[in-house]
Amino acid sequence: MKKFILKVFIVSAFIGLASCKKLLLQESLTKLDESAVYSDVNLVQSSLKGIYANWLNCRVDEQGTVLMMGTDETQQGAFQMKTDASKGGLDRYDGNLNSLQGQITTQWNLRWPLVNEAAKIINGLDKPGLVPGSKAAGVVGEASFIRGFIDFELAMYWGSIPIRDLSRESALGLKRQPLKDVWAFIISDLIKASTLCPQTNAPGRATSGAALAMLGKAYMSAPESTGLRDFDKARNCFEQMMSRYTLVPYQNLFDYTKPNTVEAILEFQYSPVSPNNNKVQFQIGSRAVQNTFGDGCYFSGYDKIVPTIHAYETVANGGVWEDGDLRRDQSIRYDFSYYGVTPTYDIISWEGLGANHDELNPHIKKYEDFRTDSHSGLGYNNMYNSGKDMPVLRLGDIKLCYAECLNELGKTADAVAIVNQVRTRAWGGTLPADKAWTAMSQDDFRTKIMDERIRELFAENWRKIDLIRTGKFVDLVKKYNKWAAQSGTIQAFNSLFPIPDSEMKLNDQITPNDQNPGYK
Repeated sequence: MKKFILKVFIVSAFIGLASCKKLLLQESLTKLDESAVYSDVNLVQSSLKGIYANWLNCRVDEQGTVLMMGTDETQQGAFQMKTDASKGGLDRYDGNLNSLQGQITTQWNLRWPLVNEAAKIINGLDKPGLVPGSKAAGVVGEASFIRGFIDFELAMYWGSIPIRDLSRESALGLKRQPLKDVWAFIISDLIKASTLCPQTNAPGRATSGAALAMLGKAYMSAPESTGLRDFDKARNCFEQMMSRYTLVPYQNLFDYTKPNTVEAILEFQYSPVSPNNNKVQFQIGSRAVQNTFGDGCYFSGYDKIVPTIHAYETVANGGVWEDGDLRRDQSIRYDFSYYGVTPTYDIISWEGLGANHDELNPHIKKYEDFRTDSHSGLGYNNMYNSGKDMPVLRLGDIKLCYAECLNELGKTADAVAIVNQVRTRAWGGTLPADKAWTAMSQDDFRTKIMDERIRELFAENWRKIDLIRTGKFVDLVKKYNKWAAQSGTIQAFNSLFPIPDSEMKLNDQITPNDQNPGYK
């Protein structure tokens, strides 16, 4: 009976935030049973596994690319911009970016069920007398990490959000809470996770190192208006966990034969076997390649998202790449030749390419999965089955975050030394003298680190957050995103997404009057 009840409530948790309200307000004959289920650590572990499994869906197929659109690093492909005006709003920042935008609604709806279920676990197990190191404490730590991480994303992309703390349900309800309270809650969750999560865990699951990394990011990213941004606390978090990880050769990070390297802090686990594949190559490959070689070419796809010129060009041509940086060819595909044949645009001329075509311009390479190629001999034979792991947190990112903190604390020379550690790896272990960063001002460092984060973390889902937290979102997107530059309509309020119309219709505690400024 208990197992049946657990299954019912795990499924109910994944209905959505607004539906969750209805469930919470209804009288239920099984209310006591739910309480019993979520206070039983052995039963709740199945729920926690379910959250992890569903969390992966945030990076699958189109969902894995939406939050990378509309930056100075990546943008939608030309054919997509011509054929889907609604989604085009994610790069043009025009009137199509509104509360009815379907992809934004999906991103919102994917995350809230995970937060809701994590909140139930925490409410059920986090009681006085919880013993650090116990099974229950570990589960609370992992659930706190997931809620903190996802709330971090929600707050970065939507601003003030509901706080899902079931111990304060009657006071909080499902309305948007003050931004300071939201960020204090995120920080509290990640502090708890850093204390209770195990130091080691199964691949793809939270550890105290991952919690400290995210706590540091939260301290760096909390809006200044909250009074919670604290670079010294972030520095301390990073210093506590960085020694547990080691930089590896850059190419190893995206080698499917070497998953979960010693650099990985948290890595989403996929495989080319359905339903565990991520299908992301379908979105990032070239349609000219697909039309020429078919789905059995591992870098085929449909140009749903491509690098900006700034992100694929050399410094000499106005881009970010310096001669000899090994990250360039690991991150971006420039050559589309396939077994001696080079595709041309002729095969897709029926599309009416116009001046903006980009199907054979450089594409994202990091997630290409040769196991899906018809020549691999493995029988997958379709790029749609791509299933490389995806890095969520890794040491290269955290070192650069740490360097930012040092610079903000007035220790720019130390910050430069840390960046040079990352750059040394980028040149294969020996950094040429002319490529080493040298003494610079604090402001110069702030400018240069933004390009360095593209080089190190290209297409790893951190760029929009980086732009928002540094206040450079409008300037850099307007300058380097082709579609935003053409439309000329991006404004400061576009740094946040609109609250979905469906949420406002189903949740009477979030009304049109609560909509983010600029979208009302």
